Amino acid sequence: MKILDGQLVSQATKDELKIKVAQLVAEGKKVPHLAAVLVGNNGASETYVGSKVRTCEEIGFHSTLIRLDESISEFKLLETIEELNNDMDVDGILVQLPLPKHISDEKVINAIHPSKDVDGFHPVSVGKMVQSLPTFIPATPHGIMLMLEHYKINTKGMHAVVIGRSNIVGRPMSILLSANSNPGNCTVTICHSHTKNLREICLQADIIVAALGRPEFVKPDMVKDGAIVIDVGITRVPDATKKRGYALKGDVEFDTVAPKCSWITPVPGGVGPMTIAALMTNTYNACLLKH
Repeated sequence: MKILDGQLVSQATKDELKIKVAQLVAEGKKVPHLAAVLVGNNGASETYVGSKVRTCEEIGFHSTLIRLDESISEFKLLETIEELNNDMDVDGILVQLPLPKHISDEKVINAIHPSKDVDGFHPVSVGKMVQSLPTFIPATPHGIMLMLEHYKINTKGMHAVVIGRSNIVGRPMSILLSANSNPGNCTVTICHSHTKNLREICLQADIIVAALGRPEFVKPDMVKDGAIVIDVGITRVPDATKKRGYALKGDVEFDTVAPKCSWITPVPGGVGPMTIAALMTNTYNACLLKH
């Protein structure tokens, strides 16, 4: 069993970007600028956005954090996005999800100009991804592909099972793994809450991508020997033995599943850091495309 170390690959990606940004500065060129919009004070969202802003500073990007009250109207939020669309200095726009219930995620995602859609959620970005055209790929699936590429894992001909069909992870992951690329060229099965015989399907998988948000859902009797397991889930589970009062659990029961795997991602330290690295890569590319 080998660990797919997201911390290590993420740092390598950030170090490479840092060198590229220093080169832009030396040549007097535009430095990438990411604008993040945070609505309300959700604890997990605060953590994620804070990490993204710190990473911008580490790499040498410019960053702007816009905090908005949870009671802000949908109209006002859309106005804010339009201002960022029109700001020539801003290269990428990130609106942290989830949003308050009175605001439509779809309207907000569609309001971001495709040229600044570094989260890769806009229908234009998704359409291009489906057609294997150059575009911004959703950060978490993109990060997973970067990690597989870093470890030179040849996925050609493998059977990949993706558990979860969200637009953020599951669906784009299935498209990328089935694409005519390396990593890629997999035969992909998408499973979800209505899938019958899930255990039997998972036992056929050379790669399992668990992205359903249920802690320790994937057990060892669902994984064949030598499989590659990628755990996208991260859930705070109450734990009185921890100083913080909770433990972070993935969608995979790591301790029992890991011995069966050829490769596996830990939680934390696996997919999470790669999501931020991929977001930074998208922001850098957005800047290059514009300037």
